[in-house]
Amino acid sequence: MAQRRLLEGLGVTVAEETSYRALLRHGPATLSELAAETGSSAAAIRRMLPRLEDLGLISRVAGRPLRLVATPPNVAIDILVARRQEELTHSRAAAALLATEVAERSGPHPEEVLEVVTGRDAVARRYLQLERNATREMLVLVHPPYAVDISDDQENRQRAARQGAPTRGIYSPLAFEHPGMLAHTRRAIADGEQARLGQVPVKLAIADARTAILPLVSDEDRAVESALVVHPSALLDALVGLFETLWRAAVPLRLSADALEPEAWPQAPDTEVLALLAAGMKDDAIARQLGLSPRTVQRRVQVLCERLGARTRFHAGFLAAQHDLLA
Repeated sequence: MAQRRLLEGLGVTVAEETSYRALLRHGPATLSELAAETGSSAAAIRRMLPRLEDLGLISRVAGRPLRLVATPPNVAIDILVARRQEELTHSRAAAALLATEVAERSGPHPEEVLEVVTGRDAVARRYLQLERNATREMLVLVHPPYAVDISDDQENRQRAARQGAPTRGIYSPLAFEHPGMLAHTRRAIADGEQARLGQVPVKLAIADARTAILPLVSDEDRAVESALVVHPSALLDALVGLFETLWRAAVPLRLSADALEPEAWPQAPDTEVLALLAAGMKDDAIARQLGLSPRTVQRRVQVLCERLGARTRFHAGFLAAQHDLLA
């Protein structure tokens, strides 16, 4: 079984790490002893010496024959980390300089404004990259299908632990037809997301008003197979404007597990039933999302309609939104 690499992120190759770790285990060793410990040759170890010394992983013991000793890990790693941090600082400075040079041009080229991503996995990775890198705000229009697996509990926990930028999301009435979407949204709201329910003409995510991602094709069956990434441009400004217009027209959505005051009405899970009614969902779909029987949902909907004075179940959802009972 391949040995786990620990120093890859610090620019150390497999052969270099293998030699260093063998020297740590063996103690001071000659080239022949180290070669035998690693399964390599003395000549290969000799060729590697300058690089190992430059990395600060080994040093030479005075005297003959040549013997090598490993630098203590706490010292060696600190040196490697400091060097990598210095490289990153230089890289950031270079990026800023290059960005300045680009900004001095008359404007971006069309191929720099639009980026095409193909393949479901690639689309999911690009979306998660936007989400991770956002620092000010994520704007999301939520509509199925989904490139990211919302049922992946490990990924959901990792995303929550990252505590990224604040999020505003508008959920399509069809969003909650997907199994598990209600629980996913409830977690997101508990983590601080501002959620609303409204019309969603297109799937869309915008990070920091600097980068947007949306489907490349309008066919829903292929909506996650390819995506268009939009960089700063008039098109991006229009997408931000579209989101803000839809946000003003949407109604607040509350799917929280927090209990309300005893005298308050409606109480959970009635607020969730009302929210799903407002989304236009059928009783069977609401039952699946809430883990209830269809008969229980039907009875609850009937009680809510009577309480609100609604003529139909859809009217109940409308009145709940109108009276701010979903917030």
